Amino acid sequence: MAVYTNVTNEELSDFLSKYNIEKIIGFNGIKSGTSNSNYLLETEKRKLILTLFEERTNQENLPFFFDLMNHLNSANIKCPEVIKDQNDNFSNKLNGKHAVITSFMSGKSIDQIQPSHCSSLGATVAKMHNESAKIKIIRENELGFFKLQKLLEKLESLNSLETETIKFLNEEYYFLYKELNKNLPSGIIHADLFPDNIFFDGNELTGIIDFYFSCNDFYAYEIAICLNAWCFELNNNEFNPTKAKYLLKSYNEYRKFSIEEVDALPLLTRASALRYLLTRLIDFHTHTDSELILKKNPNEYLLKLKFHQTVKKASEYGL
Repeated sequence: MAVYTNVTNEELSDFLSKYNIEKIIGFNGIKSGTSNSNYLLETEKRKLILTLFEERTNQENLPFFFDLMNHLNSANIKCPEVIKDQNDNFSNKLNGKHAVITSFMSGKSIDQIQPSHCSSLGATVAKMHNESAKIKIIRENELGFFKLQKLLEKLESLNSLETETIKFLNEEYYFLYKELNKNLPSGIIHADLFPDNIFFDGNELTGIIDFYFSCNDFYAYEIAICLNAWCFELNNNEFNPTKAKYLLKSYNEYRKFSIEEVDALPLLTRASALRYLLTRLIDFHTHTDSELILKKNPNEYLLKLKFHQTVKKASEYGL
């Protein structure tokens, strides 16, 4: 979450007049995050989140996100509910941008990830996959593995990377393209389950937020993203097999991995690492610090990719 678009009290009042929401007694921007503008709304009875969608979010995809969130929320998956206005609309314009109000999720994101957190995450993601399979909506993964060639071509056109780096990235992509099983179980995934999008109260997972990358893809690809985001130590980027074991075991208890998914997991972790390496490289080489893009260190995912290249089977992750 973050604030890139400022909202005046007059603009807010006009926007809220379309909703049946009690009087607002607090209105503050939320500073953390990278994609959209977010504000905390406080009434005498509850807290709400106001989100304005910035340029990185494809506006045509908003109905998919809203339908998914409300479906999951109604199935007791811990995610925000999108509040409809008086005319049954999910979103309205605010300061020239689409904006939405959602319920507030308690808890907070964590910095010191423990195996117990990974266990809670695995179980919740499995339940989310089981429930998302019941809603028949489709959105292509715009940054899915088989779209990565376009990112490689963009990096090559920048002429800012060494030839050896470009060669390494291309070789990895074409190896994975040839070897990856293209018929794995698939459905709707969150696709951005990083620690800043997961809230905890102690060891209890209390909420999943930011569904604005959600799409249709391999279920096991979601798990590969989680292994990369949750199972490497922050201080030295070393893989923690205990965290991975807890995550995979708890997921498997609620949605059992197929044999094909188990076999594919080492390649999917490489595919996930490559995806984030490429997007971070592009952001690093094409954006300045003054822009809305928060540049993250590409080297983190280069090291993760090189680690996964040494993994031969899923049992090395604890599965």
